[in-house]
Parts: sequence; C-alpha cells; structure tokens
Amino acid sequence: MDPTFRTRRRTLAIDAPAAMGIVNASPESFSGDGGTSLDEQVAQVRAQFDAGALLVDLGGQSANTKTPELAVEEETARLVPLIEAVRAAGIDGLLSIDTYKPAVADACLRAGADVINDVSALHHPELADVIAEWGAGFVLMHTVGPPKVKILEGDLYDDVVEDVLDFGHRTIDRLEAAGVSREQVLFDPGVDFAKTPRQSLDLVHGIARMGELGRPLLLALSRKDFIGAITSTTPRRRDAGTLAAVGAVATAVPETVFRVHDVPATVQFLAVQAAIADPERLPVHAVLADALRREPAPAGESG
Repeated sequence: MDPTFRTRRRTLAIDAPAAMGIVNASPESFSGDGGTSLDEQVAQVRAQFDAGALLVDLGGQSANTKTPELAVEEETARLVPLIEAVRAAGIDGLLSIDTYKPAVADACLRAGADVINDVSALHHPELADVIAEWGAGFVLMHTVGPPKVKILEGDLYDDVVEDVLDFGHRTIDRLEAAGVSREQVLFDPGVDFAKTPRQSLDLVHGIARMGELGRPLLLALSRKDFIGAITSTTPRRRDAGTLAAVGAVATAVPETVFRVHDVPATVQFLAVQAAIADPERLPVHAVLADALRREPAPAGESG
C-alpha cells in the first residue's frame, strides 16, 4: 500500500494508525456536541491538535437524517469564519471539511482548509473538479442513495465488503480521470452509511480486504450505531466500544486514520497497542515521573 497522502498544503505518509479529531459547528449533531461559540470551537481545534490529532474535521452540517439539508450559504457561513479564526489563531494543523457541496468546498479551501471529507460518495460529480483545481486531499466515502436519507435494508448487499471494494476501485479511477491523483485520496468504507448495524459489523470484520485499493483508509467509527446495537448504549456511552473497534482495525490495516470524538483516549490507546506489539518503543531504562504516579488532590482538599 502506498501511504502517501497529498493535501493542499503538505504531503504526509500515513504508515501507522492516526487520529482525526471532530469539531462540529452544527447544533443538530447526533452526538449532541455541536453549536458552541466560535471561540470555543477554535479552542476545541487547538486541544485536539495538542492531544495528537493528525487532522481535525470541521462540520457545518450534521449527517443526522432527522434534520434537513442546509443551504450552501448557511453551511458556508458556519465553516468559513471558523477556518479563518483557526488560522488567525496560529493553528497550522491540517483541516478537513465535512461537506459534499462543491461551492462549500471551494469556499473552505479558499479560506485555508486542506482536505474535503465527502460523505456522499461523490453525489455531486463536479466536486472532483474543485478538488483537482485546489490540489486538495479528498476522503472518498462509500454510500448509496442521496445525502441525508437513511437507508437500512438487510438485503441491500450480496456481500457488503465486495460491493464497497468495487465502488472504491471504480470511483478512484473516476477521480483520476477528473484530475485527482490517487495520492490525494483516502478511502472511507462508510460504516453506518446505508448499512444496517450487521452490515457495518461485517464491513469492519472484513476491513483487511480494503487494502486491495492501495490507499490508506479513513474510518469514522466513533459512537456509531453498530456499536450501540452491540452494547445497547446511546452515542456518548459508546467510547469504550469505539476503542475496541479502533484496535481491531488498527491491527488489520495500520494505514488508517480514525475519525473520533475522543482524541486523547484514542491516541493513548494506539500508543499502548503499538508498544505492546513492539516493546522497543519504550526505552529499557524508562522510569515513570513522580508527578505521574498519582492524581493531584482536588482543589481545597489535602492529604
């Protein structure tokens, strides 16, 4: 697999598991974590980069199918000021924009974004032209049907892994024909998008097959429905299940970026998993600092 990922401002190698943070400028977010002030959103972006995120994904419109699609103007008005504020604050990390609308993508790239995360499976083909023009990174996600429409059919796929692979091969070729190189593409199999919980689970179980595409993966596993179906939990109670899924995929396909709500926990999990697999990552004479041996007493308490 070629780990090279070329974005608008820089090229990097995704040759080990990494985290993508999430900052929602969408009050309708399914996880209930959107709609904060601009200053709070900028602080969230900084905190996620400080915690070790490789990229941070900014969303102006939730994928929540219970809310309507936003007008281009409203989505742009949520995202462009945030991008500009992040850059004005001196934050130079890679910014991904969760949008499938060509006009929104163009405005966001102009404002300083690096990557477009398209959750529509190139529903608007002209989006490829925007990506080619800017030389931006692109996340290609598998789904069927139009955006903001829930599709849950148990017999939709004869073999969900094979169908997703076929889509990936065809659409990456289509992007190349439009001037978007393979090095600009991360592939997202689309867990929970037009997939029942069992179909999503089958996809994660067979994730090693995605290596046939020759591209690093991006998986949005955080708090997904298939985890809730396994554990009978609401979104914010699915973080432990999320880490279990992250660990399984990181083992099967190390060249994966994980889009997660809890960046610190994910980065810590991946660091410990990597050290267990390769103890040489921890120096032989490593000693835990005294300050890290115990939690400080809460303010106002002693002893």
